[in-house]
Amino acid sequence: MKTATALILTLTLATLLGCQASPRGGSMFKKERFSITVPTFDTSIKQGEVQTVTISLQRAADFNEDVTLQVKASKGIRVEPAGATVKASDKPDVQLQVDVATDAVIGEYHVYVKGTPVTGEATSVEFKVEVVAR
Repeated sequence: MKTATALILTLTLATLLGCQASPRGGSMFKKERFSITVPTFDTSIKQGEVQTVTISLQRAADFNEDVTLQVKASKGIRVEPAGATVKASDKPDVQLQVDVATDAVIGEYHVYVKGTPVTGEATSVEFKVEVVAR
């Protein structure tokens, strides 16, 4: 009886939360067809340096579309490429080159990444870049 009650409770919670398991681990809400992961910590870059930052496209199990990425940075830093298309058959990782000018003001900057699928809604995320003295 306890096992049946636990099973029913588990199934009810899973249904209410609307989550499904992701093939890469973790979970994704059913409404989300894909998400973009960025560094979860501030990226520190010295003035005058370039650093590579990896962002990744996480797809739901049934999502097989190309996604166009647009990347914009706060004034004072530059990010290349400013855009990319991640094909459904491509690896999900995109390498961004964050370039900080030698005369960049020390402080916090933001990089915005927007992903737009062929059909459906776009999603966006941002991460912080901390410019430090050389």
